[in-house]
Amino acid sequence: MQADFYQGNDPMRDLKLPDQRHPEKAHRPDQAVQPKKPSWIRVRAPGGEGYNQTRRIMRDNNLTTVCEEAGCPNVGECWSQGHATMMIMGEVCTRACSFCNVATGKPDALDAFEPGRVAHAVATLGLNHVVITSVDRDDVADGGAEHFAQTIRAVRHRAPDTTIEILTPDFLRCDDSALETVVAARPDVFNHNLETVPGLYPSVRPGARYFHSLRLLQRVKELDPGMFTKSGIMVGLGEDRQSVSQVMDDMRAADIDFLTIGQYLQPTPKHHHVDRFVTPEEFAAYEKAAYGKGFLMVSATPLTRSSYHAGDDFARLRSAREAHLGRA
Repeated sequence: MQADFYQGNDPMRDLKLPDQRHPEKAHRPDQAVQPKKPSWIRVRAPGGEGYNQTRRIMRDNNLTTVCEEAGCPNVGECWSQGHATMMIMGEVCTRACSFCNVATGKPDALDAFEPGRVAHAVATLGLNHVVITSVDRDDVADGGAEHFAQTIRAVRHRAPDTTIEILTPDFLRCDDSALETVVAARPDVFNHNLETVPGLYPSVRPGARYFHSLRLLQRVKELDPGMFTKSGIMVGLGEDRQSVSQVMDDMRAADIDFLTIGQYLQPTPKHHHVDRFVTPEEFAAYEKAAYGKGFLMVSATPLTRSSYHAGDDFARLRSAREAHLGRA
């Protein structure tokens, strides 16, 4: 980790400023200018009563959302419906992936009261389904696994009818007990994104390892065969169709149930460039191919993100498994 990374307790830093939000990227030359977004990418600016109510609940409970931190294009639609993806363990990540807009640096200590605040927000929003994700916490011995487990248990206690989907880090520097701790808390869906094809890992996801992430998801199924697993990738980073197809095959070999594919969008000029905007027709072809390979659920559209329409998709995922078992 570089010495000039953001210090979570430093009041002089402002995470709204790009050079302070991403100090490790500040010295890099600007990447190629992102091409003008095509019509199928553009979305309305967020606003409205539902959006503002969700925003108030997040602020009142001092919660961070990946919707804001990662600059998700769907934040207006999701928040207007009362759906938000909770991001636990702070707003500062110990990794510096070239695609991601979450701030990088040395985070604050974990907040022991955060699981309770997340559970309170879930109950207040009346969510049928909640997605809980996090920053990477390589500074914590278990990668934050116990914090994830505590959050899952708190939500179960406050909102027992809410189904829980988690989107976890890779626990790369942890022993096997970290993953076991999270799985033992029994989330309904365990999601960990591969993000891109293996050949692009050195430039897109340099702090991670493709086959470790794949093995992580495989181990979830070994620990709990009934748990749904999910993973996603971005396209438009420089991959080709053959490499995407190979990732699908790798995921199915790891018994992953649900695949998401979405268009990569460049957060700032210092981030990885957009190689191209993939057409809706190509996304439809990816979806057809993925179903042909045996995925129970596939979401492949330009605006697809891990938690986009997650509640509706979970209901369809559960129905698809029931139908599959009925045919077996």
